Amino acid sequence: MERDNEAKRRAALTKESSSLSIIPLYLYLYLFLWVMDSAKPELAREVLPLLRIHKDGSIERLRGTEVVPAGTDPQTGVSSKDVTIIPEIDLSARLFLPKLTNPNQKLPLLVYFHGGGFYLSTPFAPNYHNYLNSLVSQANVVAVSVNYRKAPEHPIPAAYEDSWAALQWVASHCNGNGPEAWLNEHANFERIFLSGESAGANIVHNLAMAAGRGDAESGLG
Repeated sequence: MERDNEAKRRAALTKESSSLSIIPLYLYLYLFLWVMDSAKPELAREVLPLLRIHKDGSIERLRGTEVVPAGTDPQTGVSSKDVTIIPEIDLSARLFLPKLTNPNQKLPLLVYFHGGGFYLSTPFAPNYHNYLNSLVSQANVVAVSVNYRKAPEHPIPAAYEDSWAALQWVASHCNGNGPEAWLNEHANFERIFLSGESAGANIVHNLAMAAGRGDAESGLG
């Protein structure tokens, strides 16, 4: 009888102890969720389905953030790689080189500017990477796809200034002495083409006008 009572007492204590241990677990979970929620920056403006702007100045982009790594495409044989043009402002580009039948052949050069309303996407996004990969393969050209800075962190004219700087960087290879071997060895600087989509097309228009005027600095005058 005493053994039965002792067993019941221990069972009751075990049950009570288990109940008490569950309470802190729920409390910790609640505190964790509360801290995580309070750590989120306060929302200032939403532009759905594109981005969120927070009061602390941070930007949360909801589209155009996917990235395709550079490399050699097994289907087209096109090679791509990323280069930094001006590290201080994070100005960069993705270069594309078609499969070469003659390693000494000079090919037309395409400088491309992606779209996205001046605030979305990059040359590394799947749609632009795949488009340039296909175009370079079919047209047999060398391509430079420019990654200019985006608004609202970098309002216009930052995109124009970056694009002009990128074009000057490309031109620095015309004598075969530039910093990028692909352009030195394979680009024909007597056959240069500018192309872009949406915001990129606007950039191309402004670059062409600036180059035609012979603007020496930003091309925005």
